[in-house]
Amino acid sequence: MSEPTATVFNCNVTARRPGVRGDAEPPVKHVVVVGGGTAGWMTALLLASSAYGARLQVTVLESPQVGVIGVGEGSTPWLRGFFESLGIEESEWMPPCHATYKAGISFEGWSTRPGFESYFHAFASMLDNMTMAPFIDNVHARLDGAEVHAHPDRFFISARLARDCKAPRPQQSFPFDVWYGFHFDSVLLGQFLQKKAVERGARHVVGHVADVHLNETGDIAALRLADGATLAGDFYVDCTGFASLLAGKALGTPFVSFRENLFNDAAVAMQVPHDGPITPRTVSTALRHGWAWKIPLTNRYGCGYVYSTDFCSPDEAERELRAHLGLLDSGLPARHLKFRPGRVAQPWHRNCVANGLAQSFIEPLEATTLLFVQRTAEMLVAALEQGDLGEEARRQFNDTLNGRIEGTRDYIVTHFKTNTRTDTDYWRANAANTNLSAPLQQLLRTWLARRPISAGIAKGTFGRGYPVMSWYSLLAGVGLFPDDTRPPTAQEAKYDMAEVDTLIARSAMNFPDHREFLRAIPPKPKNPSLQVYFW
Repeated sequence: MSEPTATVFNCNVTARRPGVRGDAEPPVKHVVVVGGGTAGWMTALLLASSAYGARLQVTVLESPQVGVIGVGEGSTPWLRGFFESLGIEESEWMPPCHATYKAGISFEGWSTRPGFESYFHAFASMLDNMTMAPFIDNVHARLDGAEVHAHPDRFFISARLARDCKAPRPQQSFPFDVWYGFHFDSVLLGQFLQKKAVERGARHVVGHVADVHLNETGDIAALRLADGATLAGDFYVDCTGFASLLAGKALGTPFVSFRENLFNDAAVAMQVPHDGPITPRTVSTALRHGWAWKIPLTNRYGCGYVYSTDFCSPDEAERELRAHLGLLDSGLPARHLKFRPGRVAQPWHRNCVANGLAQSFIEPLEATTLLFVQRTAEMLVAALEQGDLGEEARRQFNDTLNGRIEGTRDYIVTHFKTNTRTDTDYWRANAANTNLSAPLQQLLRTWLARRPISAGIAKGTFGRGYPVMSWYSLLAGVGLFPDDTRPPTAQEAKYDMAEVDTLIARSAMNFPDHREFLRAIPPKPKNPSLQVYFW
């Protein structure tokens, strides 16, 4: 069984905005962003960089009493487009944030199927257009029982770069671009974004919200601060984290829990020094009651354990993480965090848009938190530049964003649903969980029926949130194939894996050592547009 590759990629990922006349007035004069951190300052920077310029006043209210969570240290490739759209070179922002490149995510120990105990979820490249067809064809042959190679790791250049500790930025003579994300110190990234937002005209106010005043129609009228001052705007962005001071508490926006889909609700995090080779990948390792992350920065690893308090206590989780890292006797400190998986029912409610943790949090597995911060801010800027803040605009905004969040949730749920571990109640409960969305159930039924899933993904019937390449990598990567195999037919065995290996190996010779490259990051070359479909 065969299907054509549907992988198309695009570097220019920022929202396409309509033109704004040079003398056009914004539909609101003053936007107040409540809360700093990466969510608040990314939102402020995009607002301050809008086509309205100084005609749109942007104020960030940051509380001195509220700390930054600061453990979300990985991104999707969309962050690359964010910086490129703002004209900010990687050599400017990466060194002060101890940032490294990210070519994808390794999943270790999620499957016990022989030969599929680990796999690499690669970010896309133009080169993949040469290897996607062999991968997809082999996957379908394997679903039909043919004993052909269908593990994703040998088909994609990003997996080879991660294995060889190479930066995913090739020599200028290499004609294929590679899509990549980043790892970074999130506290330092927030500080960098603050600096750039202020440079572009955003106003920074330090104060703690004591009360939120609503007007007679139920919109937010003003904020009363703890020192007695009042801050009023025309429009508000809630970046107050899980506290959700504006969207949740003041406006009463309902919260939609994902707890029946995703069991994890807590994490313990540690920082571990390192100075060796830097692999451009996040490592996700299944432990007894959840999974551990390992994120390489230039000066340390960010490590942690995401788990469910229904199956494991915080003390047990910390002990297991320390044992996993070989740090049982270490004095390195650990931070404990609680979170709630889910989203607000209406990200845009009245004159307020919720962003960051005040809006949604699925789970850290695919590093999507900053992605939704960026997309929400871009969609808000686009709405302002279109000049329409009416009911239909709000409905479209909410439907689009909620659909993307739930599509991403389904992809993350699939990691847990397809696990084959039987060592703890936690993993058995995840495999037995039937609280799956209707689209996800349909996707899995299609796969298990040995039918192509790309058409349904392309139509948006199921699989929304990730491209075909990602879905095939996940399902094939964990070995979701029939147990019995047979010798392949001549048609099924038409691809020579040695040729694929040679293409990948020779291509990887065009990429530099990761740590060496980070010591002197060159300007981005003017590459042809790399088209990427993530939604």
